Amino acid sequence: MGRVACIDVGTVTCRLAVADVQGGRVERLQRRSTICDLGENLTKTGRICGAARARVLACVDGYLAAARAAGAPSVCCTLTSAARDASNSDELLADLASRGLDAQVIPGDVEGSLTLLGVCQDFLGRLVLVADNGGGSTELALGRLGPDGLEVRAVRSVDVGCRRVTERFLSAGDPPSPTDVAAAHAFAARLLQHAAADMGLREAGAERLVVTGGTATSLVAVDAELVPYDSSYVHLRELTRPVVDALEGRLASLGLEARSALPGLQPKRAQVIVGGAIVVSELMRATGFERMTVSESDLLVGLSLTVDAVCAGDPSPVSWEPRPSMLV
Repeated sequence: MGRVACIDVGTVTCRLAVADVQGGRVERLQRRSTICDLGENLTKTGRICGAARARVLACVDGYLAAARAAGAPSVCCTLTSAARDASNSDELLADLASRGLDAQVIPGDVEGSLTLLGVCQDFLGRLVLVADNGGGSTELALGRLGPDGLEVRAVRSVDVGCRRVTERFLSAGDPPSPTDVAAAHAFAARLLQHAAADMGLREAGAERLVVTGGTATSLVAVDAELVPYDSSYVHLRELTRPVVDALEGRLASLGLEARSALPGLQPKRAQVIVGGAIVVSELMRATGFERMTVSESDLLVGLSLTVDAVCAGDPSPVSWEPRPSMLV
């Protein structure tokens, strides 16, 4: 059994996974998640601000200590949408390198493929459409995991996410005005409908839409007033489109302080949850699904499986090679 540690630095959240992998399956997974908001003001400035970089680095320092304590021999660090977009990502990469990390900014198609690999652990042999709804982008991946490995039929990264939508449309008022909410819907609808049509998703015959990311898990938690958060309850829970739309309407009607106090919602996510709900709503419309399945077997699971395979000398299950760094 191999033990691997993975750190994913997203636009809103930084996450750590320490996984025990055996026979191409994650047998045990320890997770940590911290809202660091790397994408703060990125839409306006095109740069990662100093405060956001400092938050991420402090978080990563803690994650490295936790990975060492858990006995992981190496760690793989990836960065996604915010690092892809920012003009000064090299500064953050240099700071990570000073900590011994060969951090990799992964393309959107790799991000989508890794998430598909993680999600498909629960749907072996079944054709699924996976959406990784993040802070800066949403990755769409259509495929299945079978005896011959991962089949990726189509994958696309769409520049629409909860932080991007919030900064572009929803920051002028508290709560946001109906006009701003409508503009956010139109923006998300245009990009997602174009991607869905280009990928042929409505005709593809996927059995279900599976959505990962903090917005989707938070919508389940808010709907159930889940306190404390319980990943075993959230994982593979289904939400219908009318429920998602009702949750969005409720969240959009509240100011930030009231949203922050809602049972089931992390206070730090309250600022971007309306934008996230809008994206999820338009995602369901664009792909033609009346219900979605929420999964916690996400990019971190796919990344853990990929790192374990490469460390064992086997081919990578996706079209990308991780570069793990030794933990000393």
